[in-house]
Amino acid sequence: MAKIAFTRFKEIWGGKYSSAVKSWAENWDALTAFLEYPLEIRKLIYTTNMIESFNSSLRKYTGTKKVFPHDDAAIKSIYLALQQIRPKWNKARFNWGQIYNQLYIHFENRILA
Repeated sequence: MAKIAFTRFKEIWGGKYSSAVKSWAENWDALTAFLEYPLEIRKLIYTTNMIESFNSSLRKYTGTKKVFPHDDAAIKSIYLALQQIRPKWNKARFNWGQIYNQLYIHFENRILA
């Protein structure tokens, strides 16, 4: 299905966006790897709102400090920011039960039961 859509895209836009089409064709396996997962996991992969919100919250705490004296200072600053952010992230993800089950099936050795 994705290959068919890509073929249509190439026919319509290949002339105007030839470098993008070429790049997609050369990297097709990497770009479509997420399609092997069930819908619940795919939505989790390509939904970036949560990640963007988290990064925004993190920048509020770390943005005022532009330079750290060493790597440990940066890590400690991020850790402390995470401790402040964590209470705000109490909401359950919609359909989390189904998502968790799919994650457990596909990543059994990485997900805690």
